[in-house]
Amino acid sequence: MTDAPRPSADPDPDDAPDQPGPSASELLGAALGGAALRAGLDPADGAPTGHVVWRAMGGWRGILESVLPSLVFVVVFTVTYDPTAQAGNLWLSLGLSVGLAAIFTIIRLATKSPPSAAIGGLLATAGAAALALWTGRGQDNFVLGFFTNAAYGTAFLVSALIGWSLIGLAVGFLMSEGTRWRADKRKRRVFFWLAIAWAALFAVRLAVQLPLYFAGDVTALGTLKLIMGLPLFAPLVAVTWLAVRALYPPTRK
Repeated sequence: MTDAPRPSADPDPDDAPDQPGPSASELLGAALGGAALRAGLDPADGAPTGHVVWRAMGGWRGILESVLPSLVFVVVFTVTYDPTAQAGNLWLSLGLSVGLAAIFTIIRLATKSPPSAAIGGLLATAGAAALALWTGRGQDNFVLGFFTNAAYGTAFLVSALIGWSLIGLAVGFLMSEGTRWRADKRKRRVFFWLAIAWAALFAVRLAVQLPLYFAGDVTALGTLKLIMGLPLFAPLVAVTWLAVRALYPPTRK
């Protein structure tokens, strides 16, 4: 009895069956998972929760880059506020804010640190400042943040309602299970509520800050923006991390 012929080591590409490309959910999961990895959020990692949250915020440098430009704007605008004109020194406030963001970016470039976060912050700060200078209203320095919160909140909410939680897509990529988590009722339920929680965070920010924007209260708006930033972001990162770790307990070696 003769052996069956083996396939050629280098088959003709024209004879090979077409391989389906990655689906949209897989591409999105890979993008979200990659972003989570860059932020230090890997469920397979055995790092303690506090350490993970600290990495997600970027450590001291990330916190300073996130907080100081907005803080400087609020403080300078408030100190220079003229009740008669009902406005602060917009040029000085925005100039110092953008200048500080630029310094953070230069430091990252000089120290050869990943500059993406600082560059993103600089572009966002400069764009918001340009809008405020164009309109001449200090509260317009926060408009881009409203659109960002609305976009993120809508994305998380829609993903939960249609059964394709963004959290689930990211975790599925990180844990090398793709979209198989959708066949597990427990995982689907947890990922649904995590996405709802993140959507609620962005919705609450808008609900609290928009009335202050329309009232033109720059000091209160800027202060609440800072309070509802990292202080709310960090606990939700911790809750998300703990929930995912409960679904995927680390394997003991």
